[in-house]
Amino acid sequence: MARRKKNKSVQIVPLGGVGEIGKNMFLIKSNEEMLLIDAGLAFPEEEMLGVDVVIPDINYLLENKDKLKGIILTHGHEDHIGAIPYMMSQLDDIPVWGTGLTLGLLKAKLKEFPDNGNLSLNEVKPGDKLSVSSNFHLEFFRTNHSIPDTVGVVINTPAGIIVYTSDFKFDQTPVNGLITDYHILGELGRRGVLAMLSDSTNADRAGYTLSEKVVGSTIDEIFRQSKGRIIVATFASNLHRIQQVIDASVKYNRKIGITGRSIYNATNIAMELGYLHVPKGFLMDVNKLDSLPPQKVVLITTGSQGEPMSALTRIANSEHRKLEIIPGDTVVIAASPIPGNEKLVSRTVDRLFKQGAEVYYHSLSGVHVSGHGSEEELKLMLNMVKPRFLIPVHGEYRHLVQHAKIAEKLGMARKNVFVVENGNIMEFTPKTGKVTGSIPAGKVMVDGLGIGDVGNVVLRDRRVLSQDGIVVVVVGLMDKQLVSGPEIVTRGFVYVRESESLLEEAKLLVQRLILKMNQKKLSDWNIIKGEIREQVNRLFWEKTGRNPMILPVIMEINE
Repeated sequence: MARRKKNKSVQIVPLGGVGEIGKNMFLIKSNEEMLLIDAGLAFPEEEMLGVDVVIPDINYLLENKDKLKGIILTHGHEDHIGAIPYMMSQLDDIPVWGTGLTLGLLKAKLKEFPDNGNLSLNEVKPGDKLSVSSNFHLEFFRTNHSIPDTVGVVINTPAGIIVYTSDFKFDQTPVNGLITDYHILGELGRRGVLAMLSDSTNADRAGYTLSEKVVGSTIDEIFRQSKGRIIVATFASNLHRIQQVIDASVKYNRKIGITGRSIYNATNIAMELGYLHVPKGFLMDVNKLDSLPPQKVVLITTGSQGEPMSALTRIANSEHRKLEIIPGDTVVIAASPIPGNEKLVSRTVDRLFKQGAEVYYHSLSGVHVSGHGSEEELKLMLNMVKPRFLIPVHGEYRHLVQHAKIAEKLGMARKNVFVVENGNIMEFTPKTGKVTGSIPAGKVMVDGLGIGDVGNVVLRDRRVLSQDGIVVVVVGLMDKQLVSGPEIVTRGFVYVRESESLLEEAKLLVQRLILKMNQKKLSDWNIIKGEIREQVNRLFWEKTGRNPMILPVIMEINE
């Protein structure tokens, strides 16, 4: 029987990760086979009250899971691996590939989820080649980022070569000494690349992103000058920064304590796998550090984003069970605020200063550099890889547009740059590329154990409750006659003792409404509740200018 001729086209669909920071998930499809690159989450926006995390909508994947041949994870940040635990119970037997550290961090996350389906984790290294299926033959190349073991992916398809850079910058002096695989990028440019999905996070920053070595020098200087205890807050996954703090601690003979669950777990995993190096005798239990003089102590902790429940925030608020600020402490916040977290970080910094600490933070000193390349590095990537088509990814819409402008400066035709939205289907042949349609690609909100059960209606109700409070109107009826109440209970609306006349007026209004409805012989409870809700809301708006949530409760009393 003759072999079926392969269709020389490939489709690329972002399910998340364009027009936003986080939620990275990219689908590659060719000849009825699919490959997923990354599966990340995003943290909730300010108006997503009570939501823990946001993951991509994977309904399209579930509808086509028999075609999905594998998932490739490029590095261990939450915005690239965080959705996996929420997906795997629905995607059985799908193999997952990632580097050693990436899989180590993922395994730790999976322990918190009892039902993960049949998850097959497979390790790859920079330079490895992998045949996932007849349509997808992969190669991996090392890139520099703020976490070790980050790789980009070369996907050989029937239509041509697709390159996914993942998050990257070109750091000539990385902390671990492992630089980008420039030779592979140069070779790709000579082989000919059909399309490249490239990191756009810092597309609006001119020049080059500073090397991690700059931060190491700053940390060393802070350690040299500090006379008391040093507390360093950073992302749990920023192992380069943690290693720099460890190196400085060893140099100045300070013992190291680690506090905060996420950073404690991440450092333990990294040490077990050989990605963090701590000389014997320097790491101590936090509870035993009190026995040492302050000038011999370093604490590494969570809370660089001012998260309310993080260790640093609880220390700043004097709410930590074991630790408190001592005047003379030096606190280093070795991260820049994620957009939306600026107020939380500022509040934490203020409280630390009030308690007598010396605080180093991003806007004052070089205690953090980005893990993403700036304009000149994006140009260098384009000039080395020389793709026919560019798809800017991993950035808000303005970043994608700026990346497109950078490509145009280098001579790329604007029609060959795809600034798209999540769900857009881009189809490529060896010489052409176009947007051919779209699939659903929304946001799924995770709140506690619930996945997707919080939507716009629930968020709207939470917003009303947070802004104007709730009013419960309770009445008891017998044969449609009012026999008890109305009672009015409020929370978050008005201070009852100062609003007795308003609430009494509302009670009289409800009594009149029920009498009126009896005269009309209305028996539908929904109509009665709706009328109470509307009239009471109107009264409160006229008297207070507020729109609380009104919940009528009608109890039918039998003799």
